[in-house]
Amino acid sequence: MNCARYYGAAMTIVHGLTADVPQGRCLCILGRNGVGKTTLVKILSGHLACRGGEISLDGRAVTELSADRRRRLGLSYAMQERPVFDRLSVRDNLLLMLPPNSLGLYRAYFGAFPILERRLSQVAGTLSGGERKLLSFARAMAEDGTVTILDEPSEGVQAENIEKMKAFIRARKRDGGCLVVVEQNLQLAEAIGDAFIVMDQGRAVLQGEAGEIRRESLLRHLEP
Repeated sequence: MNCARYYGAAMTIVHGLTADVPQGRCLCILGRNGVGKTTLVKILSGHLACRGGEISLDGRAVTELSADRRRRLGLSYAMQERPVFDRLSVRDNLLLMLPPNSLGLYRAYFGAFPILERRLSQVAGTLSGGERKLLSFARAMAEDGTVTILDEPSEGVQAENIEKMKAFIRARKRDGGCLVVVEQNLQLAEAIGDAFIVMDQGRAVLQGEAGEIRRESLLRHLEP
């Protein structure tokens, strides 16, 4: 990816960023609140237009494609804000754009997060914030896309369920999947990340392989 986003004629929200996410790897995007992380992944997923640069998926340029077309090409996206369709049931959220007999895709996720199976008939908007995150995570991961983008997946989630998220992400990497994860939980990021981009004011202020970046350097850019 190599992209920028502009809001208005004079203000640049995300400045030029360049990164590759090969098969079997996870790129973690870190930074304080309001530095452009969510804007960046909205650009990558097609929910915001890229005003400069290029985005490619499996070697194919997708910069001009809609979010729906990118999804059909194998890009899955779990949003930070409004991660589920509040007025639909848990079941309908999971089966959106899938055949009605497709709940078997979620067998492993029901095993890890049994509350989702128990609440299939419940309106998703009545779930707790952490439960909505689990629902969004399961839906995006079960799509088994070429690239999975997760925006703050651990926000509001209990520690035991974060550990299960780690296991699913590691398994996806072993299977050759690519992940882009925005995360403020540094412990989780260090457990799953193969490379990091730390953002500030829309720019990458620190970028590199996980083994090359010292924890102290990450903390220096993340502390208030």
